[in-house]
Amino acid sequence: MAAERRAPTEDGGEGTGRYRPGYELVAEQVLSYIADQGLRPGDRLPTEQGLAEILGATRNVTREAVKVLAAIGRLKVRRGAGIFVAESPGGLVDDQLAHFQPTSMEHVLMLLDYRTLIESETARRAATQANPIEVRAIREHADASLERGRAADTDAFARADADFHDAVGLAAHNVFLRASVGNVRRLAAQSDVLLFHGDVPGSLEVAGHQHIAIAQAIASGEPERAAELMADHIATTQHQFERKIRDRLFTLAGRPGGTDLPQQPAARARRTAPPRPAAAGQAAPPPPETSVS
Repeated sequence: MAAERRAPTEDGGEGTGRYRPGYELVAEQVLSYIADQGLRPGDRLPTEQGLAEILGATRNVTREAVKVLAAIGRLKVRRGAGIFVAESPGGLVDDQLAHFQPTSMEHVLMLLDYRTLIESETARRAATQANPIEVRAIREHADASLERGRAADTDAFARADADFHDAVGLAAHNVFLRASVGNVRRLAAQSDVLLFHGDVPGSLEVAGHQHIAIAQAIASGEPERAAELMADHIATTQHQFERKIRDRLFTLAGRPGGTDLPQQPAARARRTAPPRPAAAGQAAPPPPETSVS
């Protein structure tokens, strides 16, 4: 059986919280290690065994954590060469975000704040500049997202969701705004994998209805309304992240005495790592594409 931790409820109880697989906890530790050591894209990490010793984890759990981080684009595993910090696809601007912590409340809130600024302005411009073909595409993707949401088809909803936001970005007629929307959503997807895997983060149907309202404001040429609705839409996502991260913080702080926190050598890490997983490993599920956003 895999090493897992029960995430307590918001009042500190343990009866209804979800379990967190060991590989998820170790993935957080690996990202913290990269930031603590100041590693940049292209830098080489220790071997799986070396990381396991540094983090106080087992090799099996560390291997699954590396697989997850490679799947979300944070690590690059080269057979026969080792484990490396992944290169950012967008170049130097993205490299400045190489230490983004997808399970950190501070980082996620900054990301959502930036996303609110970018996507609300994108929706505002789309409402004034979208041509009939672009309006039709926005509406079609909004309708598709609501249909998939009602069916609770998370994978299909994720695709419709991405198509909707990209269509709004396209209709803003600014390649830099559209690229910014894509970049910020790629970062948010990393948090989806580590915080929401195997779980539905909120109501997909509610998100679909929000898409419909935004599409209507754009189609009606109401820029301020479109911007306001987009900001409200992202605020819904923020509430979901805050709740999930609060559960994570309770997981780290809720155990008496914190007796199963591993001790990290001071020379290797400057911060205390998340709880140490137990000995057994668990195969990581493929990263989901789900995001209510």
